[in-house]
Amino acid sequence: MNQEIVAARAQVSTPAQNPFPMQLKVEPREEDQAGFQIKMFTEKSCSGLLVFVLEAFEELGLDVLQARVSCSNNFLLEAVATINNDDQNGDDHNKDAEVVRKAMLQAIQSWSEVSQ
Repeated sequence: MNQEIVAARAQVSTPAQNPFPMQLKVEPREEDQAGFQIKMFTEKSCSGLLVFVLEAFEELGLDVLQARVSCSNNFLLEAVATINNDDQNGDDHNKDAEVVRKAMLQAIQSWSEVSQ
């Protein structure tokens, strides 16, 4: 089974205009399971970013089934989230993965605008 993977390497600017690399990967889960695997990583500690990410999950209507987060010396988030809506088919997963990816990028951008 070949699933399309939506991945991005985002350049996010802090308010001081110092860009730092953020790796973001959003993958649809197996075909028989609605939802996504979401991975975010940066070598920089991002105090407060987790709040913005969780707010984005809530706005998208995603339920987090499992997550691993590290916010001390870097920022690492690995999450498995499901869609509240059970009527998704395989084609919609790819579209929805792009929506989730964009929402994560927006959360990163929003965080970078308020963090100093």
